[in-house]
Amino acid sequence: MTAKVIADDAGPHDRRTTAVSLTFHWFLPTNGDSRDVVGGGHGTPATVSGRDRPPTIGYLSQIARAAEDLGFVGALTPTGAWCEDAWLTTAMVSRHTERLKFLVAFRPGFVSPTLAAQMASTFQRQSGGRLLLNVVTGGESHEQRAYGDFLDKDARYRRTGEFLQIVRDLWDGKTVDLSGEHLHVEDARLARVPDPVPEVYFGGSSPVAGEVAARHADVYLTWGEPPAQVAEKIAWIRGLAADQGRRLRFGIRLHVITRDTSEQAWAEARRLLDGFDPQTVRAVQADLARSESEGQRRMLALHGGSGDGLEIHPNLWAGIGLVRGGAGTALVGSHDEVAERIGEYHALGIDEFVLSGYPHLEEAYWFGEGVLPRLAEQGLWRHPFAPTSAPAAQVPFTG
Repeated sequence: MTAKVIADDAGPHDRRTTAVSLTFHWFLPTNGDSRDVVGGGHGTPATVSGRDRPPTIGYLSQIARAAEDLGFVGALTPTGAWCEDAWLTTAMVSRHTERLKFLVAFRPGFVSPTLAAQMASTFQRQSGGRLLLNVVTGGESHEQRAYGDFLDKDARYRRTGEFLQIVRDLWDGKTVDLSGEHLHVEDARLARVPDPVPEVYFGGSSPVAGEVAARHADVYLTWGEPPAQVAEKIAWIRGLAADQGRRLRFGIRLHVITRDTSEQAWAEARRLLDGFDPQTVRAVQADLARSESEGQRRMLALHGGSGDGLEIHPNLWAGIGLVRGGAGTALVGSHDEVAERIGEYHALGIDEFVLSGYPHLEEAYWFGEGVLPRLAEQGLWRHPFAPTSAPAAQVPFTG
């Protein structure tokens, strides 16, 4: 069940909804987990190896089962040279879960669109329809070249558009002939289409990324910027999608540190910050400063490489971005405060939240047992796997 927007042109604080149930996803740390921040992400080598908790199928399955029980709908799995392969890992972990979906990050330039459509179709059948796709075009040319991809960033986004056009047509059961700028297929078709068709999640802050999202995404994802900046992004993408005759849902990617009291949560944030080696921070920031990603540039601007003034909006902390590429902000506060910030983002148009925390097993419980019940009390969330009616009474066996 998702929010039903009554007025698309309503202002950010006049969003009337009915039958609201926010969607929450967790994260599978396929580069390892720790009680400290594990670096890496967005083309940056891991700064902490995750040696405390290696990304074994056993440990990742433990996180996935906890997320499933707590009421998370899905779990994002990253992609890149710094982590385990997302397709293979989630296929293995899916055997240890029953209902949790897997938001598999993948890069369109690394496999043919026909093969990707077939892989997704197979995953749906073998998992019981539990695949979601997070399309990652790739913001770093040096990392793309390591995989044999030598297109520049704008060309990669144009190729992504062609890729998604082919994949979506194949999923619709069409026979596809396309001779594009970057991709060329003839008489492409699937023997069996996926049921259901996987939803496509897509992010990007550059103009060409916005155009691709507007044409092909089901859910537009943004990293955790302050609400005013998120509102601008939503308005931008919503306008582009309207020009295409489409409507998208919106999601946000954040870390989270939530505790019984605000003091406890900020103490944990300070503990993580105190564990950052200054030399590591400088090295990571130097790497990220060379990024071609507009989204990464916006993340860096939130903290400027400094450990001062990291609370950039009430309960929004930019400290994670000092040692990690990609999503670099966290919601920090008491359970009530974190729930309030989630409500603030929801009022802007955000209905899906992709969250993570260190370590991922324990932080899933902090959020699931602390924040989700408060959102349920406010009518903003209901457990997606909760029974809709009481089970039938058991008749005693008398045979």
